Amino acid sequence: MRVVVMFDLPTETSMDRRHYRWFRKFLINEGFIMMQESIYTKICINAHAVDKVEQLIQKNKPPKGIVQLMVVTERQFASMRFVVGEDASDAIQTDERMVVL
Repeated sequence: MRVVVMFDLPTETSMDRRHYRWFRKFLINEGFIMMQESIYTKICINAHAVDKVEQLIQKNKPPKGIVQLMVVTERQFASMRFVVGEDASDAIQTDERMVVL
């Protein structure tokens, strides 16, 4: 399973910018990888791990703005299509259980 976190946080005041930087650093420290600006993903092994991640995000959410969480399967994530541009990631995007490098 893959957890996708999408957020839109205000950056009008210095305190808003501090909360934005803090939340972004929190996601990176928790193992999230940036897909696009303000869209981060993390692989979870099961629904229990997803619940733990959701609880952590609830506990560390910023005071203002929008934070959305979506859970998709690896198969759904791997079937994502690029309309414009291409994947610039070095990560392997597959739904296979075993990958031989």
